[in-house]
Amino acid sequence: MKTNVLFTTTACCALLVPAFAANAQEEVVIAEETEVTTEVPCATRYYVDKKDNWFIQFGAGAATPFMEGVNSSGDRERHFTINYNVGFGKWFSPYMGWRLSFYGGPLHYEIDGHMDRFKYVNANLDFMWDMFNSLGGVNSKRVFSIVPFVGLGGTYAWDFREKADENVYGKHGKKSNSWTLPVSGGLQLRFRLCKYVDFFAEARAAFYGDNFNNIAYGRPIDINLTMTGGFTVTFGGRDYKSYNPCDYVGYINNLNNQVNDLRGALAATSAALATAEAQLPCPPVVSETNEVVEVAPTPLMATVRFRINSARISSDEQVNVYNIAQWMKANPDQNVTIMGYADKDTGTAAYNKKLSQRRAEAVCKELTNKYGINPDRLSIQAEGSDTQPYPENNWNRIVIFNAQ
Repeated sequence: MKTNVLFTTTACCALLVPAFAANAQEEVVIAEETEVTTEVPCATRYYVDKKDNWFIQFGAGAATPFMEGVNSSGDRERHFTINYNVGFGKWFSPYMGWRLSFYGGPLHYEIDGHMDRFKYVNANLDFMWDMFNSLGGVNSKRVFSIVPFVGLGGTYAWDFREKADENVYGKHGKKSNSWTLPVSGGLQLRFRLCKYVDFFAEARAAFYGDNFNNIAYGRPIDINLTMTGGFTVTFGGRDYKSYNPCDYVGYINNLNNQVNDLRGALAATSAALATAEAQLPCPPVVSETNEVVEVAPTPLMATVRFRINSARISSDEQVNVYNIAQWMKANPDQNVTIMGYADKDTGTAAYNKKLSQRRAEAVCKELTNKYGINPDRLSIQAEGSDTQPYPENNWNRIVIFNAQ
Protein backbone atom coordinates (compact mmCIF):
# COMPACT_ATOMS: atom_id res chain seq x y z
CA MET A 1 0.00 0.00 0.00
CA LYS A 2 2.81 2.37 0.88
CA THR A 3 4.48 1.65 -2.44
CA ASN A 4 1.34 2.61 -4.32
CA VAL A 5 1.00 5.87 -2.40
CA LEU A 6 4.61 6.85 -3.10
CA PHE A 7 4.28 5.96 -6.78
CA THR A 8 1.07 8.02 -7.11
CA THR A 9 2.75 11.01 -5.46
CA THR A 10 5.82 10.76 -7.67
CA ALA A 11 3.77 10.50 -10.83
CA CYS A 12 1.63 13.44 -9.76
CA CYS A 13 4.66 15.64 -9.06
CA ALA A 14 6.45 14.59 -12.26
CA LEU A 15 3.72 16.14 -14.36
CA LEU A 16 4.32 19.60 -12.99
CA VAL A 17 6.84 21.21 -15.36
CA PRO A 18 4.98 23.29 -18.02
CA ALA A 19 2.50 25.15 -15.86
CA PHE A 20 5.14 26.78 -13.68
CA ALA A 21 7.66 27.75 -16.36
CA ALA A 22 5.95 31.07 -17.10
CA ASN A 23 5.87 32.01 -13.41
CA ALA A 24 9.58 31.22 -13.02
CA GLN A 25 10.48 33.40 -16.00
CA GLU A 26 8.49 36.31 -14.58
CA GLU A 27 10.29 36.00 -11.25
CA VAL A 28 13.71 36.06 -12.93
CA VAL A 29 12.78 39.19 -14.89
CA ILE A 30 11.70 40.95 -11.69
CA ALA A 31 15.02 40.05 -10.05
CA GLU A 32 16.91 41.51 -13.00
CA GLU A 33 14.91 44.73 -12.91
CA THR A 34 15.75 45.30 -9.23
CA GLU A 35 19.37 44.19 -9.46
CA VAL A 36 21.89 46.70 -8.09
CA THR A 37 24.93 47.22 -10.28
CA THR A 38 28.04 49.37 -9.89
CA GLU A 39 30.88 50.35 -12.19
CA VAL A 40 34.31 49.52 -10.83
CA PRO A 41 36.84 52.38 -11.29
CA CYS A 42 40.08 51.06 -12.74
CA ALA A 43 42.49 53.73 -11.43
CA THR A 44 45.39 52.41 -9.35
CA ARG A 45 45.21 53.58 -5.74
CA TYR A 46 48.13 53.95 -3.33
CA TYR A 47 48.34 53.69 0.43
CA VAL A 48 50.98 53.50 3.18
CA ASP A 49 51.02 51.13 6.15
CA LYS A 50 51.34 52.78 9.57
CA LYS A 51 54.81 51.29 10.12
CA ASP A 52 56.25 52.23 6.70
CA ASN A 53 57.95 55.36 5.33
CA TRP A 54 59.20 56.75 8.65
CA PHE A 55 62.48 58.63 8.21
CA ILE A 56 65.19 60.52 10.08
CA GLN A 57 67.42 63.22 8.62
CA PHE A 58 70.62 64.94 9.67
CA GLY A 59 72.68 67.61 7.98
CA ALA A 60 74.57 70.88 8.22
CA GLY A 61 74.85 74.07 6.25
CA ALA A 62 74.93 77.83 6.60
CA ALA A 63 72.59 80.51 7.90
CA THR A 64 72.46 84.27 7.34
CA PRO A 65 70.04 86.73 9.03
CA PHE A 66 68.21 89.70 7.49
CA MET A 67 67.80 92.03 10.46
CA GLU A 68 68.64 95.55 11.71
CA GLY A 69 72.18 96.74 11.46
CA VAL A 70 74.76 98.22 9.06
CA ASN A 71 78.56 98.36 8.99
CA SER A 72 80.67 101.46 9.65
CA SER A 73 80.15 102.64 6.05
CA GLY A 74 76.39 102.48 6.40
CA ASP A 75 76.04 99.42 4.15
CA ARG A 76 74.34 96.16 5.06
CA GLU A 77 76.51 93.08 5.02
CA ARG A 78 75.63 89.42 5.19
CA HIS A 79 77.56 87.10 7.46
CA PHE A 80 77.23 83.34 7.08
CA THR A 81 77.55 81.02 10.05
CA ILE A 82 77.34 77.26 10.42
CA ASN A 83 73.91 75.72 10.93
CA TYR A 84 73.04 72.21 12.16
CA ASN A 85 69.92 70.16 11.44
CA VAL A 86 68.26 66.93 12.67
CA GLY A 87 64.70 65.75 12.23
CA PHE A 88 62.27 62.89 11.79
CA GLY A 89 58.93 62.41 10.02
CA LYS A 90 56.73 60.23 7.83
CA TRP A 91 55.28 60.15 4.33
CA PHE A 92 51.65 59.19 4.93
CA SER A 93 50.95 59.03 1.17
CA PRO A 94 53.03 59.26 -2.03
CA TYR A 95 52.10 62.95 -2.17
CA MET A 96 52.08 64.36 1.36
CA GLY A 97 54.23 63.98 4.46
CA TRP A 98 55.17 65.70 7.71
CA ARG A 99 58.34 66.09 9.74
CA LEU A 100 59.58 67.65 12.98
CA SER A 101 62.83 69.40 12.16
CA PHE A 102 65.36 71.07 14.49
CA TYR A 103 67.85 73.78 13.44
CA GLY A 104 70.39 75.71 15.44
CA GLY A 105 73.73 77.48 15.66
CA PRO A 106 75.24 80.98 16.05
CA LEU A 107 74.18 84.03 14.01
CA HIS A 108 76.49 86.97 13.18
CA TYR A 109 75.39 90.39 11.97
CA GLU A 110 76.57 94.03 11.85
CA ILE A 111 75.15 96.55 14.34
CA ASP A 112 76.28 100.18 14.54
CA GLY A 113 79.47 99.40 12.67
CA HIS A 114 80.67 96.43 14.68
CA MET A 115 80.03 92.69 14.79
CA ASP A 116 77.44 91.17 17.10
CA ARG A 117 76.19 87.62 17.50
CA PHE A 118 73.82 85.35 19.42
CA LYS A 119 72.87 81.67 19.47
CA TYR A 120 69.54 80.08 18.66
CA VAL A 121 67.72 76.76 18.35
CA ASN A 122 64.57 76.31 16.28
CA ALA A 123 61.92 73.53 16.03
CA ASN A 124 59.52 73.34 13.06
CA LEU A 125 56.55 71.18 12.22
CA ASP A 126 56.70 71.00 8.42
CA PHE A 127 54.12 69.79 5.89
CA MET A 128 55.78 68.51 2.72
CA TRP A 129 54.46 67.99 -0.82
CA ASP A 130 56.14 65.61 -3.29
CA MET A 131 55.58 67.61 -6.45
CA PHE A 132 56.88 65.00 -8.89
CA ASN A 133 54.70 62.17 -7.52
CA SER A 134 51.67 64.46 -7.71
CA LEU A 135 52.27 65.78 -11.22
CA GLY A 136 54.30 63.01 -12.87
CA GLY A 137 52.85 59.83 -11.39
CA VAL A 138 53.89 57.81 -8.35
CA ASN A 139 57.37 56.31 -8.59
CA SER A 140 59.20 55.31 -5.40
CA LYS A 141 62.43 54.74 -7.41
CA ARG A 142 62.55 58.24 -8.92
CA VAL A 143 66.14 59.52 -8.72
CA PHE A 144 65.36 63.23 -8.34
CA SER A 145 62.40 64.94 -6.68
CA ILE A 146 61.42 68.48 -5.71
CA VAL A 147 59.66 68.82 -2.35
CA PRO A 148 58.20 72.23 -1.34
CA PHE A 149 57.28 72.60 2.35
CA VAL A 150 55.76 75.05 4.83
CA GLY A 151 56.06 75.02 8.59
CA LEU A 152 55.20 76.49 11.96
CA GLY A 153 57.70 76.53 14.78
CA GLY A 154 59.24 78.02 17.87
CA THR A 155 62.70 79.58 18.40
CA TYR A 156 64.73 80.21 21.53
CA ALA A 157 67.62 82.72 21.22
CA TRP A 158 70.21 83.58 23.89
CA ASP A 159 73.73 84.87 24.56
CA PHE A 160 73.09 88.33 23.09
CA ARG A 161 76.31 90.37 23.12
CA GLU A 162 74.98 93.80 22.15
CA LYS A 163 73.24 95.96 24.79
CA ALA A 164 71.77 98.59 22.52
CA ASP A 165 69.18 101.21 23.38
CA GLU A 166 66.79 99.39 21.11
CA ASN A 167 67.01 96.15 23.10
CA VAL A 168 63.74 94.63 24.24
CA TYR A 169 63.06 95.13 27.94
CA GLY A 170 61.54 92.62 30.35
CA LYS A 171 60.60 92.72 34.03
CA HIS A 172 64.27 92.81 35.08
CA GLY A 173 65.70 95.20 32.50
CA LYS A 174 67.08 94.40 29.09
CA LYS A 175 66.32 90.83 28.10
CA SER A 176 69.16 88.34 27.60
CA ASN A 177 67.06 85.83 25.64
CA SER A 178 63.93 85.70 23.51
CA TRP A 179 61.13 83.33 22.45
CA THR A 180 59.60 83.77 19.02
CA LEU A 181 57.11 81.86 16.85
CA PRO A 182 58.19 81.89 13.20
CA VAL A 183 56.43 80.74 10.07
CA SER A 184 58.64 79.34 7.36
CA GLY A 185 58.69 77.91 3.89
CA GLY A 186 61.25 76.38 1.61
CA LEU A 187 62.24 73.97 -1.10
CA GLN A 188 64.03 70.64 -0.85
CA LEU A 189 65.90 68.91 -3.67
CA ARG A 190 66.04 65.16 -3.02
CA PHE A 191 68.41 62.70 -4.70
CA ARG A 192 67.85 58.96 -4.29
CA LEU A 193 71.07 57.10 -3.43
CA CYS A 194 69.48 53.72 -2.69
CA LYS A 195 66.22 52.26 -1.39
CA TYR A 196 66.89 53.49 2.15
CA VAL A 197 69.04 56.63 1.82
CA ASP A 198 68.52 59.98 0.06
CA PHE A 199 70.75 63.02 -0.16
CA PHE A 200 68.92 66.31 0.25
CA ALA A 201 69.72 70.00 -0.23
CA GLU A 202 67.18 72.54 0.93
CA ALA A 203 66.70 76.23 1.57
CA ARG A 204 64.37 77.64 4.21
CA ALA A 205 63.27 81.20 4.98
CA ALA A 206 61.92 81.72 8.51
CA PHE A 207 59.95 84.89 9.24
CA TYR A 208 60.01 86.36 12.77
CA GLY A 209 58.67 89.33 14.65
CA ASP A 210 60.95 92.32 15.09
CA ASN A 211 62.48 91.02 18.34
CA PHE A 212 64.23 87.90 16.99
CA ASN A 213 67.67 89.38 17.74
CA ASN A 214 66.40 91.14 20.90
CA ILE A 215 66.40 94.50 19.07
CA ALA A 216 63.14 96.11 17.95
CA TYR A 217 63.55 98.89 15.41
CA GLY A 218 63.95 99.31 11.67
CA ARG A 219 62.74 96.17 9.93
CA PRO A 220 59.24 95.11 11.08
CA ILE A 221 60.05 91.48 10.24
CA ASP A 222 63.31 89.62 10.86
CA ILE A 223 64.24 86.84 8.45
CA ASN A 224 66.65 83.96 8.90
CA LEU A 225 67.73 82.17 5.71
CA THR A 226 69.20 78.68 6.09
CA MET A 227 70.75 76.42 3.46
CA THR A 228 71.24 72.80 4.52
CA GLY A 229 72.53 69.60 2.99
CA GLY A 230 72.48 66.12 4.46
CA PHE A 231 71.06 62.62 4.36
CA THR A 232 67.63 61.08 4.94
CA VAL A 233 67.35 57.47 6.11
CA THR A 234 63.94 55.82 5.57
CA PHE A 235 63.14 52.78 7.70
CA GLY A 236 62.10 49.86 5.50
CA GLY A 237 62.72 51.92 2.37
CA ARG A 238 60.61 54.61 0.74
CA ASP A 239 57.84 52.63 -0.96
CA TYR A 240 54.05 52.60 -1.38
CA LYS A 241 51.51 49.83 -1.72
CA SER A 242 48.93 49.90 -4.48
CA TYR A 243 45.83 48.09 -5.63
CA ASN A 244 43.44 48.28 -8.56
CA PRO A 245 39.77 47.29 -8.15
CA CYS A 246 39.83 45.90 -11.68
CA ASP A 247 42.19 43.16 -10.51
CA TYR A 248 39.08 41.50 -9.11
CA VAL A 249 37.09 41.61 -12.36
CA GLY A 250 37.77 37.95 -13.10
CA TYR A 251 36.66 36.97 -9.62
CA ILE A 252 33.51 39.09 -9.98
CA ASN A 253 32.73 37.55 -13.38
CA ASN A 254 33.08 34.10 -11.86
CA LEU A 255 30.58 35.03 -9.16
CA ASN A 256 28.21 36.41 -11.80
CA ASN A 257 28.40 33.11 -13.66
CA GLN A 258 27.55 31.27 -10.45
CA VAL A 259 24.57 33.60 -9.97
CA ASN A 260 23.35 32.85 -13.50
CA ASP A 261 23.73 29.08 -12.93
CA LEU A 262 21.76 29.32 -9.70
CA ARG A 263 19.04 31.34 -11.43
CA GLY A 264 18.77 28.67 -14.09
CA ALA A 265 18.49 25.94 -11.44
CA LEU A 266 15.92 28.04 -9.57
CA ALA A 267 13.85 28.46 -12.75
CA ALA A 268 13.87 24.69 -13.41
CA THR A 269 12.94 23.90 -9.80
CA SER A 270 10.21 26.54 -9.80
CA ALA A 271 8.79 25.11 -13.03
CA ALA A 272 8.67 21.62 -11.53
CA LEU A 273 6.99 22.98 -8.42
CA ALA A 274 4.38 24.84 -10.48
CA THR A 275 3.55 21.67 -12.43
CA ALA A 276 3.15 19.76 -9.18
CA GLU A 277 0.89 22.45 -7.74
CA ALA A 278 -1.26 22.29 -10.87
CA GLN A 279 -2.05 18.61 -10.11
CA LEU A 280 -3.06 19.19 -6.48
CA PRO A 281 -4.47 17.73 -4.36
CA CYS A 282 -1.86 14.94 -4.27
CA PRO A 283 -2.27 11.92 -2.02
CA PRO A 284 -0.76 12.44 1.41
CA VAL A 285 2.69 10.98 1.92
CA VAL A 286 2.98 8.68 4.89
CA SER A 287 6.24 9.27 6.69
CA GLU A 288 7.90 6.07 7.77
CA THR A 289 10.22 7.77 10.31
CA ASN A 290 10.09 10.77 12.59
CA GLU A 291 13.64 11.93 11.82
CA VAL A 292 14.26 15.68 11.82
CA VAL A 293 16.18 16.73 8.73
CA GLU A 294 18.52 19.68 9.34
CA VAL A 295 18.79 22.10 6.46
CA ALA A 296 22.35 23.28 5.82
CA PRO A 297 22.97 27.04 5.73
CA THR A 298 22.72 28.53 2.25
CA PRO A 299 25.64 30.75 1.20
CA LEU A 300 24.60 34.09 -0.25
CA MET A 301 26.48 35.47 -3.25
CA ALA A 302 27.28 38.91 -1.84
CA THR A 303 30.65 39.23 -0.07
CA VAL A 304 32.58 42.09 1.52
CA ARG A 305 36.32 42.28 0.78
CA PHE A 306 38.88 44.07 2.96
CA ARG A 307 42.35 45.47 2.51
CA ILE A 308 45.29 43.81 4.24
CA ASN A 309 45.27 44.21 8.04
CA SER A 310 42.06 46.27 7.88
CA ALA A 311 38.53 45.90 9.21
CA ARG A 312 37.22 49.08 7.53
CA ILE A 313 34.55 48.69 4.85
CA SER A 314 35.75 50.57 1.76
CA SER A 315 33.48 52.63 -0.46
CA ASP A 316 33.82 49.98 -3.20
CA GLU A 317 32.34 47.32 -0.90
CA GLN A 318 29.42 49.35 0.45
CA VAL A 319 27.21 48.15 -2.43
CA ASN A 320 27.55 44.53 -1.22
CA VAL A 321 26.44 45.45 2.31
CA TYR A 322 23.51 47.32 0.73
CA ASN A 323 22.56 44.24 -1.32
CA ILE A 324 22.50 42.01 1.78
CA ALA A 325 20.40 44.58 3.67
CA GLN A 326 17.88 44.74 0.81
CA TRP A 327 17.73 40.95 0.62
CA MET A 328 17.04 40.69 4.37
CA LYS A 329 14.31 43.31 4.13
CA ALA A 330 12.72 41.36 1.27
CA ASN A 331 13.01 38.11 3.31
CA PRO A 332 11.99 39.08 6.86
CA ASP A 333 11.87 35.45 8.04
CA GLN A 334 15.51 34.78 7.11
CA ASN A 335 18.42 35.14 9.54
CA VAL A 336 22.01 35.57 8.39
CA THR A 337 25.36 34.41 9.78
CA ILE A 338 28.22 36.84 9.10
CA MET A 339 31.43 34.83 8.70
CA GLY A 340 34.75 36.72 8.84
CA TYR A 341 38.00 35.42 7.35
CA ALA A 342 41.67 36.48 7.14
CA ASP A 343 44.57 35.71 4.81
CA LYS A 344 46.76 32.96 6.30
CA ASP A 345 49.90 34.37 4.61
CA THR A 346 49.83 37.50 6.78
CA GLY A 347 49.71 37.46 10.58
CA THR A 348 49.55 34.69 13.15
CA ALA A 349 46.52 32.46 13.59
CA ALA A 350 45.62 34.18 16.88
CA TYR A 351 45.88 37.66 15.35
CA ASN A 352 43.89 36.63 12.26
CA LYS A 353 41.14 35.22 14.49
CA LYS A 354 40.72 38.65 16.12
CA LEU A 355 40.98 40.42 12.75
CA SER A 356 38.23 38.25 11.23
CA GLN A 357 36.08 38.97 14.30
CA ARG A 358 36.54 42.74 13.80
CA ARG A 359 35.63 42.40 10.10
CA ALA A 360 32.42 40.50 10.87
CA GLU A 361 31.52 43.01 13.61
CA ALA A 362 32.08 45.94 11.22
CA VAL A 363 29.64 44.45 8.69
CA CYS A 364 27.11 43.65 11.44
CA LYS A 365 27.33 47.22 12.75
CA GLU A 366 26.81 48.62 9.23
CA LEU A 367 23.72 46.46 8.66
CA THR A 368 22.12 47.39 11.99
CA ASN A 369 23.07 51.07 12.29
CA LYS A 370 22.88 52.17 8.66
CA TYR A 371 20.17 49.92 7.23
CA GLY A 372 18.07 49.17 10.33
CA ILE A 373 18.39 45.37 10.27
CA ASN A 374 17.27 43.81 13.58
CA PRO A 375 20.46 42.58 15.35
CA ASP A 376 18.54 39.50 16.54
CA ARG A 377 18.53 38.32 12.90
CA LEU A 378 22.35 38.47 12.68
CA SER A 379 25.02 36.23 14.16
CA ILE A 380 28.80 36.57 13.91
CA GLN A 381 31.30 33.80 13.28
CA ALA A 382 35.06 34.47 13.28
CA GLU A 383 36.84 31.89 11.11
CA GLY A 384 40.30 33.51 11.24
CA SER A 385 42.77 32.00 8.78
CA ASP A 386 42.32 28.33 9.73
CA THR A 387 39.75 28.05 6.93
CA GLN A 388 40.49 29.55 3.50
CA PRO A 389 37.38 29.54 1.28
CA TYR A 390 39.28 30.65 -1.85
CA PRO A 391 42.46 29.31 -3.50
CA GLU A 392 43.88 32.83 -3.92
CA ASN A 393 45.09 33.86 -0.46
CA ASN A 394 44.47 37.57 -0.94
CA TRP A 395 40.82 36.77 -1.70
CA ASN A 396 40.40 35.44 1.82
CA ARG A 397 40.42 38.89 3.45
CA ILE A 398 36.64 38.69 3.25
CA VAL A 399 33.25 38.37 4.96
CA ILE A 400 30.81 35.77 3.64
CA PHE A 401 27.08 35.56 4.44
CA ASN A 402 25.10 32.38 5.13
CA ALA A 403 21.31 32.36 5.20
CA GLN A 404 19.82 30.39 8.12
